[in-house]
Amino acid sequence: MAATATAGSVAAIAPRAEEHMDPRRLIAFFAMVIGMFMAILDIQIVSASLAEIQAGLSAGSDEIGWVQTAYLIAEVIMIPLSGTLARIVSTRVLFSVAAAGFTASSALAATATNIDQMIIYRAIQGFIGGGMIPSVFAAAFTIFPPSKRNVVSPIIGLIATLAPTIGPTVGGYLSHAFSWHWLFLVNVIPGIIVATLTWTFIDFDKPELGLMKKFDWWGLLSMAVFLGSLEYVLEEGNANDWFNDEHIILGAIAAALAAAVFFYRAFKVEFPVVDLRAFANRNFAFGSLFSFVMGIGLYGLTYLYPLYLGRIRGYDSLMIGETMFVSGLAMFFTAPVAGFLSGRLDPRVMMTIGFAGFAAGTWSMSQLTADWDFWELLVPQILRGCSLMLCMVPINNIALGTLAPARIRNASGLYNLTRNLGGAVGLAVINTILTQRQDFHYARLAEHIQWGNPEAVERLRNMASNFTAHGLDGTTIAVKQLAAMVQTQAVILSFVDVFVILTVLFLSLIIGVMMISKPQGAGAGGSGH
Repeated sequence: MAATATAGSVAAIAPRAEEHMDPRRLIAFFAMVIGMFMAILDIQIVSASLAEIQAGLSAGSDEIGWVQTAYLIAEVIMIPLSGTLARIVSTRVLFSVAAAGFTASSALAATATNIDQMIIYRAIQGFIGGGMIPSVFAAAFTIFPPSKRNVVSPIIGLIATLAPTIGPTVGGYLSHAFSWHWLFLVNVIPGIIVATLTWTFIDFDKPELGLMKKFDWWGLLSMAVFLGSLEYVLEEGNANDWFNDEHIILGAIAAALAAAVFFYRAFKVEFPVVDLRAFANRNFAFGSLFSFVMGIGLYGLTYLYPLYLGRIRGYDSLMIGETMFVSGLAMFFTAPVAGFLSGRLDPRVMMTIGFAGFAAGTWSMSQLTADWDFWELLVPQILRGCSLMLCMVPINNIALGTLAPARIRNASGLYNLTRNLGGAVGLAVINTILTQRQDFHYARLAEHIQWGNPEAVERLRNMASNFTAHGLDGTTIAVKQLAAMVQTQAVILSFVDVFVILTVLFLSLIIGVMMISKPQGAGAGGSGH
């Protein structure tokens, strides 16, 4: 009887010992989270302040977009590579060196005196920063026991979605209150702290330097050309009229050829630069698909709201940031709720609620008019923020929660890549739709504003007489103003089209949710198949 009691007490203590978290690992993990936050924030931090950077560097309007594009291209190449690098040199070396390099390149970007220097420094910043993002996801699912995932998953979900959402807000504030240099200088002190803490406290794994001999350099080169060219085509395609531009055609050909080499080597060589076999896990494959579409929603709306507020409402970067802050607050307050629900609700139910909420937010935006301001945008932004968090936590758990620990480092790179590629594809498609539908709507509206339409003639006459009464050339100004009103209306209708398409896209994801099997307890299915 005593022996039984002892055995029972030992069994009870064993799980508790396993559940106990080493404080060193907690410090390391939170330092990693801050590093990831800085790397993701820097994608969007310059978006609201490009005009200030352009003026400061005397850059052309066709060049300034590369401050964003260079960062994205470089980051997209590094994200899938990071899993392999972490195996070779260890998470400790990869993360702390990435944090130090990111800090140094941020300081360099602040010293840039011309656009060429800025683009080079941003590319270095993006490439090195990309090494920090997947490592956090991998650490969360390898160093924490499954019972702690309800706490950890909302934290990384919140950072991954909050950072790009508040990027324009932070950037707008810094460039207004100080100067554009502070968009980069703000990383220096946190970066030094993160690099020091991660070097001191990370001890999750050991380096496997022997793998360096098997490293697939051709695979790395083909992946870099494939992803870099793809990102370039998506970023620059709409501005350069897609395949009517020689550089876009060359980029597309390079991406296609490099993709063929990359996929061939990924399945043929002994130690591929990226292990694609994680996609054999059905939950990981669906989780990555959901992550791709979440990237479209996350980056697409972070682009659309400021575009509307700047172009139609005439807001400056600070006013745009203040208006956009609502989504960030909604995410922040929903994160603990999402963590609480993830331990009690079927993740498929959570995702369905999240996708439906996101669709409701974009559908309400389809009623958009030129008069919409902070209060009209309030509910759609709250719906967007809450829904993103309710989706991200279960998607993270479904994608990475059932993989074997050995697979997670590599798989987290692929998983994060899908979100970034979703954002790139989404922005390219959104920009193309906005351009084409704006032309379409302008042509339709212009058909009604002609001499045969008595309402249009009456409106024009009233406007002309008003200007003439002030001693101006009434007719000319009235015609110009009417044309501007038609143009504004065409822009708004093109925005409405995009919001309707996003609504349909997110509603269709609910069908995808029904196709995934109910996940077993987190950490089950250890084989990764």
